[in-house]
Amino acid sequence: MADSVNSLDPIAEAHHQWSARWPEHADRMAAVTSVMRVQQLLLSRIEAVLKPHGLTFAAYEALRLLAFTRSGALPMGKMGVRLMVHPASVTNVIGRLEQRGLVRRSPSPDDRRIVLAEITPAGRELAEEATEALHEASFGLPDVTSEQATGLTAALRAVRVAVGEVEPQPEDSPA
Repeated sequence: MADSVNSLDPIAEAHHQWSARWPEHADRMAAVTSVMRVQQLLLSRIEAVLKPHGLTFAAYEALRLLAFTRSGALPMGKMGVRLMVHPASVTNVIGRLEQRGLVRRSPSPDDRRIVLAEITPAGRELAEEATEALHEASFGLPDVTSEQATGLTAALRAVRVAVGEVEPQPEDSPA
């Protein structure tokens, strides 16, 4: 899965251009552009690992989320919150998984207005196979150490706190 290596780093060049024109904004522009590019690269790698299993990353996340629950089922609305996606996206993904017999939808026995998505045994088996494939591929980060991954997660969490997505925790404070 080796990507071709560019001798010229377009983000470094953009940083250089920004520094000449708007130096006070150059570092943040480069940070945002770097995050967006890494997201593209990682999604491409993850999708390539999941493709032989007939899954997109969104479908994998939905299956994995359901497989993590005690009952194997969650309300569709709660899935959207946990997956951080629009309810229409959950409906779309669950519909495709249901067509494949990996998930079934049913009304909640407690409140018929709530629709539950429930993973089937075939869905659970596929989630396990796909998870193993992602583990073998190091989630697209084979040359990143555990310590680097931990640091990256912490740095990105700081961004999530800064933009108000999550509340700061004691471990977010600088030492």
